[in-house]
Amino acid sequence: MSAGTYTPRPGAAPLPRMIAAQTALETRMLLRNGEQLLLTVIIPTLLLVLFSAVDIVDTGSGASVDFLAPGILALAVMSTAFTGQAIATGFERRYGVLKRLGASPLPRWALMTAKTLSVLVTEVLQIVLLAAIALALGWSPQGNPLAVLLLLVLGTAAFSGLGLLMAGTLKAEATLAAANLVFLLLLVGGGVIVPLEKFPDAVQSVLGLLPVSALSEGLRDVLQHGASMPWAQAGILAVWAVLGLGAAARFFHWE
Repeated sequence: MSAGTYTPRPGAAPLPRMIAAQTALETRMLLRNGEQLLLTVIIPTLLLVLFSAVDIVDTGSGASVDFLAPGILALAVMSTAFTGQAIATGFERRYGVLKRLGASPLPRWALMTAKTLSVLVTEVLQIVLLAAIALALGWSPQGNPLAVLLLLVLGTAAFSGLGLLMAGTLKAEATLAAANLVFLLLLVGGGVIVPLEKFPDAVQSVLGLLPVSALSEGLRDVLQHGASMPWAQAGILAVWAVLGLGAAARFFHWE
């Protein structure tokens, strides 16, 4: 046995390994939470199946699922990146989890990176599941997959910034109520299930600037109508992403 075989090597693990470990932990916590599972999987799936099978809302010409599937994908992104992340982070802040993690060798920016990566992992699982269900219901997607990917990334960044801003500035109970309320309001008025054309003209212009409206309409332009890249919707999402992430970085409180 050589000298130094059991010599202690104190110090933090390499940063990529710490981020990967924290990402895995965040993902497991997210998927084990019953309320988050309801928001991220069950509600979008039920809405997709119900409104595709029953002619409740006039979605225009063509199969209902062709209109609904892009909106449900946008809803899934919002439920994970905004609602789920806001509620989970808000209660972690309340119970002092963020304060303790902020004092660990893992840098605070790396913690936020791990949270974002866990959101992306969850979204991939959501999209695969919802796309499979939509295809089984007769969905016929078209368009450029790279445009879809860009819209989903921009939408994730926008909703993540807004969710972290809410979680870092409001009390946990207020975040819980506000995040769920916003989820319901945007579900109804964000073009997810009800076409924006059904609203008055004066309201349409305002609703079209919402991130969920931009994401659902952008995905619909690509997947339903075969557009190459809806730059207007991508621009709206990019603005929301910059404003949300910038405000979260500026005003987020760890305690």
